[in-house]
Amino acid sequence: MDLLNTLVDKGLRRELPTREEALAVLATSDDELLDVVAAAGKVRRQWFGRRVKLNYLVNLKSGLCPEDCSYCSQRLGSKAEILKYTWLKPEEASQAAAAGVAGGAKRVCLVASGRGPTDRDVERVGKTIEAIKEQNEGVEVCACLGLLSDGQAERLKDAGADAYNHNLNTSEATYGQITKTHTYADRVDTVQKAHAAGLSACSGLIAGMGESDEDLVDVVYSLRELDSDSVPVNFLIPFEGTPLAKEWNLTPQRCLRILAMVRFVCPDVEVRIAGGREVHLRSMQPLALHVANSIFLGDYLTSEGQAGQADLDMIADAGFEVEGAGTTTLPAHRSDVAAPAHGPCGSSAAEAGCGSACGGCSGHDHEPAAAPAAQGQAPAGEVRPDLVAVRRRGAGTDLAPNA
Repeated sequence: MDLLNTLVDKGLRRELPTREEALAVLATSDDELLDVVAAAGKVRRQWFGRRVKLNYLVNLKSGLCPEDCSYCSQRLGSKAEILKYTWLKPEEASQAAAAGVAGGAKRVCLVASGRGPTDRDVERVGKTIEAIKEQNEGVEVCACLGLLSDGQAERLKDAGADAYNHNLNTSEATYGQITKTHTYADRVDTVQKAHAAGLSACSGLIAGMGESDEDLVDVVYSLRELDSDSVPVNFLIPFEGTPLAKEWNLTPQRCLRILAMVRFVCPDVEVRIAGGREVHLRSMQPLALHVANSIFLGDYLTSEGQAGQADLDMIADAGFEVEGAGTTTLPAHRSDVAAPAHGPCGSSAAEAGCGSACGGCSGHDHEPAAAPAAQGQAPAGEVRPDLVAVRRRGAGTDLAPNA
């Protein structure tokens, strides 16, 4: 296809596709799907080889959120039967993080429900970061605490945080249909605060909330403009007890097209398959690794993922390798701090191309997230609510984590 050849060429040059080209990827047929994945795979291998980065979630504070994000099982008024607990102690969080690191995770994502942290919360998280880094040499720590106030990103950076996650989730045009208690602009402001403080910006989206193709392209273009280093792509799992409980809009093929579109628009960033992959990609998960270069290991915030060993087996069986702690994830032009400042999505300055408040690290946003691997095949297009499993183990429980 001329479209795919054009997109590969642009991806290898880090050149922004046109909106029409991005929309055309989402409109390709099932007969063209393997060609789309193969084309996106060429771009992925150019910048990331066959490495897969593993990330591990630690839910520092679960439930009881005052925000009304429609997709979130921790939202105000949610009737989802999830775990609810207040802040983990630093030593408890460090112990939970160690399970993920032992399973091969390179980054630990510390997530807390709520609109955003108080200064006392930031101090508490700082002590947690210190405890984790003392126990796990070389581990990256990403904080996901919601909307940030002035100075808080700098304090997290000083405490040892490497990155900050706050997802845009959907397009600016439709954001007000999903959440009323804060705005799209609030989210953009938090990502910009993280950037300005020298933190690596992690910001992504949730697909499957009833959005249009145009909405998906809009939010991915916004993420490129914000210059996110990593883009988590979450696939909504409708939790019973939330307003989006009946929104089953995704197929494995649709998910693969969305991932490919993200890769073409943001060719040299960490594209992470986040919440919902087990439910919506199902047996197609290994194929998605040809497009994305990062996944979450084990469980999510309020839902169960497939067993950590199953993730490792899947990566090896598909011919990929787990990215080691000594390897820099991003290409040199994005990761080398001595290099000239880069523009959006890794372009040079001359190349013009290119929460909680449910900020998300595969949690609130993603938290309508993953589930155990399917026990048998379902007819094409059939929804699988039987795959949605509420998390009952790991941080905040007396049961061992799934990593």
